[in-house]
Amino acid sequence: MIAAISWVPKGVAKSVPAEADPPSKEEIEQILKSGLLDKCEDSDDEEAEEDMNVDESKENEDDEVAVALAAADALGKATQVSSVGTDDIIDGLKELDMDNYDEEEEGIELFGSGLKDLYYASNDMDPYLKDKDNDSEEDDDMIIRPDDSVIVCASNEDDVSHLEIMILEDLSDGETNMYVHHALIIPAFPLCTAWLDCPIKGGERGNFIAVGSMEPAIEIWDIDIIDEVQPSVILGGIADIKRKGKKKSIKYKKDSHKDAVLGLSWNKEYRNILASASADHSVKVWDVTTEACNLTMNDHTDKVQAVAWNPFAPQILLSGSFDHTVCLKDGRKPSHSGFKFSVGADVESLAWDPHSEYSFVVSLENGTVTSFDIRAASSASTSETKPSFTIHAHDKAASSLCFNPLVPNLLATGSTDKMVKLWDLTNNQPSCIASRNPKAGAVFTVSFSDDCPFFLAIGGSKGKLQLWNISSEDAVLKKYGKYVAQKKPSPKS
Repeated sequence: MIAAISWVPKGVAKSVPAEADPPSKEEIEQILKSGLLDKCEDSDDEEAEEDMNVDESKENEDDEVAVALAAADALGKATQVSSVGTDDIIDGLKELDMDNYDEEEEGIELFGSGLKDLYYASNDMDPYLKDKDNDSEEDDDMIIRPDDSVIVCASNEDDVSHLEIMILEDLSDGETNMYVHHALIIPAFPLCTAWLDCPIKGGERGNFIAVGSMEPAIEIWDIDIIDEVQPSVILGGIADIKRKGKKKSIKYKKDSHKDAVLGLSWNKEYRNILASASADHSVKVWDVTTEACNLTMNDHTDKVQAVAWNPFAPQILLSGSFDHTVCLKDGRKPSHSGFKFSVGADVESLAWDPHSEYSFVVSLENGTVTSFDIRAASSASTSETKPSFTIHAHDKAASSLCFNPLVPNLLATGSTDKMVKLWDLTNNQPSCIASRNPKAGAVFTVSFSDDCPFFLAIGGSKGKLQLWNISSEDAVLKKYGKYVAQKKPSPKS
């Protein structure tokens, strides 16, 4: 499944990502302490015992078979060997005549007569080398060009969690090509991501992905490095686990979340600031350069699913919770109770309108989408703010939503009912102008590209990233034709 998607602005990624440095002595010691290698050895021992379980009545022959099986298993060929009969293996061993392996027959020259046989002046002269251009093509695929779009997918497959860094390139014939450039293995099931360019490692700009997961730690990965095994920064997390009998005592790092991290939001104005929402009912504001939590807010009574900084007023933070409220807080006044907006179900996602300083939308577990104007909010606990509108957008949970960065009043929503819909919100009178089943399974995340605003990335339970070029929809062309002409993406992919 794909749990989260983040677009990387064009031109930010390194043209040729660096190779990861080998693990340090401290990192190796940490792996040894984790006990992972011991588990692997135990597993290997069990497999070896199974392979060496022989019948004593046929000791000599079966010993040879067991050795062959063990050797084949070590080479990853166990399934092939298991399909071959015992007699076939014995015949094969006899044919090899390993006892006389070192004895050469006269007249047979096993090795070349000189250095001239060992190499050719160039690869083009070597008749055994085929597809000589493959290496250059592979090298070319590793180059990220300034006009390539980069998409980061946080996904899980067969209990392995990873970040896939994907390239979307425009081809000369007007078509698009999308492929996985490289992937990073991450240790825990991902739930949310946020791209940030804070120069954590120095310089003017970085290229990082913050990942929230089922663990209480927030990991920040450098996606300009291939085969990286450790995040650049870890915010919070578990410091120590002590076991006494069946009881387990967990010690957390200072100011850490105590449960899964469900939502993240990077502050584009204050580039070192990251907000997080957690199942521990709290919202935290972190400084990623010092790896410290600057502020903890406990304004909710249930899991906090989503957070979002206001792009027009970067000190203002929204948070949405399973307690059926959205809270608006000013980070400069943390002691203030803030403003609460009541909703009819668990909050799934929320977003500020990038074309309006005062409006935001929130999607709910019951399939509805609601909009609010913060100017109508009141701090009085007895006063409820009336929504600007509420629509029954989907038949199941409205899991994700995203405003179009170029076109005002254009909103995309995705749902576990497997549908993705486009909404025109003009004059607070929403209407659905297009819908699609993108064959992504239950949809968990939708995201527009800032650089290619008519591309909508979609991720869901089937684990395959889908792209919807919404400019191919007649209703979109009819309604927003002038914007399509202004910044037209590539033809439908």
